[in-house]
Amino acid sequence: MAETDGKSSVLNGGSEDQEPGEERHAEGDASGSKEGQTQASSQAAPKEAGEASGDKPMPDVEGETGAGGEGEEEEEDTDSMDGSGLYSLTEDGERESEGGRRERAKEKDGGKRAARKRNRPGGGTNHSSSSDEDEDEEEEEDHEEEEEDEQAMEAWLGAELRDLRGPTWRAVPSLRSREIGRESHQFVRRVCGARGLVQRLELQGRLERHTGCVNTLHFNPSGTRLASGSDDLRVVIWDWAIRRAELEFDSGHKSNVFQAKFLPHSGDSTLAMCARDGQIRVAELSATQRCKNTKRVAQHKGAAHKLALEPDSPCSFLSAGEDAVVFGIDLRLDRPANKLVVVKEGDKKVGLYTIFVNPANTHHFAVGGRDQYVRIYDQRKINENDNNGVLKKFCPSHLVSSESKTNITCLVYSHDGTELLASYNDEDIYLFDSSHSDGADYRRRYKGHRNNATVKGVNFYGPCSEFVVSGSDCGHIYLWDKYSARIVQFMEGDRGGVVNCLEPHPHLPGMATSGLDHDVKLWAPTAENPTGLKGLKEVMKKNKRERDEDSVRHGDQYDTQLLWFLMRHMRNRRPQRARREGGEGDTDESWSSPDSSDEEDGGPDHVQCMSS
Repeated sequence: MAETDGKSSVLNGGSEDQEPGEERHAEGDASGSKEGQTQASSQAAPKEAGEASGDKPMPDVEGETGAGGEGEEEEEDTDSMDGSGLYSLTEDGERESEGGRRERAKEKDGGKRAARKRNRPGGGTNHSSSSDEDEDEEEEEDHEEEEEDEQAMEAWLGAELRDLRGPTWRAVPSLRSREIGRESHQFVRRVCGARGLVQRLELQGRLERHTGCVNTLHFNPSGTRLASGSDDLRVVIWDWAIRRAELEFDSGHKSNVFQAKFLPHSGDSTLAMCARDGQIRVAELSATQRCKNTKRVAQHKGAAHKLALEPDSPCSFLSAGEDAVVFGIDLRLDRPANKLVVVKEGDKKVGLYTIFVNPANTHHFAVGGRDQYVRIYDQRKINENDNNGVLKKFCPSHLVSSESKTNITCLVYSHDGTELLASYNDEDIYLFDSSHSDGADYRRRYKGHRNNATVKGVNFYGPCSEFVVSGSDCGHIYLWDKYSARIVQFMEGDRGGVVNCLEPHPHLPGMATSGLDHDVKLWAPTAENPTGLKGLKEVMKKNKRERDEDSVRHGDQYDTQLLWFLMRHMRNRRPQRARREGGEGDTDESWSSPDSSDEEDGGPDHVQCMSS
């Protein structure tokens, strides 16, 4: 196997046991028969160039040695289901979407070659000897470009990676211990956090009932029921194990339902909801599988994207809206909604997309929205005259002074409240230590996905938050090992192109996901072999290229807006100068009020969830 392929597999935490020439054969099948022997030679040359380049592979994973896997035979892979210690990389053939992308890439490369040929002296002649030389030069240039792109990609991905830790769960010894009653209470927790099972996740089934995009998923505390909400304004309660809808009701909202959550310790009888219409509503469910009623308990002046539950409270929770307001809601009161804080940066309000309560200290909650800062508040100490009530703020150091309009689309606390995970649009996912002081930088960075088209979610996976899981605009689901920041699982999610919601099961190794498709997908670790991360490299290259193109486009947009600002400023100054010259006034009023901002209409940095 070529060294570049080996580096990619090791870089992303995938399996290395692939047959020689296997990937080369798969690429040949996907490209079609038109290329012939020319393509075969063009594929072989970059691999030889990669071997001659002297690049060293990334550190091996799973404690394996780099010399043909001898370490695998000596040490049992304790994360594997069968104890064989071998991770095989399966190749089933390229998907149509990947084949289409490769065809487009080839057409683009062909255009580049034609342009280079026209630019060469004598490029329009038809001499056979010169044409052969031109083809050789074109191939060499293509190989150099491919190698440069490959090196740049490897450098970008490998900049902040660590080595994967050894497996923490031994399949056979754990099963034997459970049979004799030793540490049986820890068995499920250790299984759910095992990397071997994460690498075997695959699609189990679909829950089909909605007629719009599914924007929210939430398991009840026992994990027996799953609530889903959609653009069709309806909420469905599922018995997901048998894939049957037990209850379906109208939410009472007037626009897209963004979240629906079971309140803890309520016997699954109370469901809190929020939506694009800004309403916070509560549904009362009966034991006879029907909805008694829904009532509004709070109203934001903009869309309300997220609710934050207090782990031990069946009657209180928080809500955050694009109006920058955080409501504390207590269902025991006649007027349930209490405005806790209006989030500001200086004098400007910051619209909110996400909120989460610290599970270890329920007085603390974190919010994120239309700027780059994660803000933590203490409900007992909110004083808007003192630092706008903020207890502490976190932000990646390179984004603090960035001119780019970065937003936080989602943030979550870890299981014990010690860590905060934040997903940035047109950026990466960052892990912060919640105990660090104000202004502390991130601890880990997770790369490879694409977060642009929607208000995308992020979550921890595993009983001890061992993994990070996110959807992507490319329609795939990514799972990173939290410690090493390496991708350990990569799955095709929604065919509609975007995966937004990821809800791990509270007690079992599996999860539910949803996005622009009108169904809910269920995932479980039932694959016979661990993932080979097939197609990951091509998808990540495409995601990075699109993100870079968007950065350039946003820069052009910024220049256009600056030009428009200057022209408007000069146009407004002209009549005032004329009045001064005519003696009509002696002051030069500003062209706009300092209070005017893009808060009312969302502004250029407004992130809007795609509708169905």
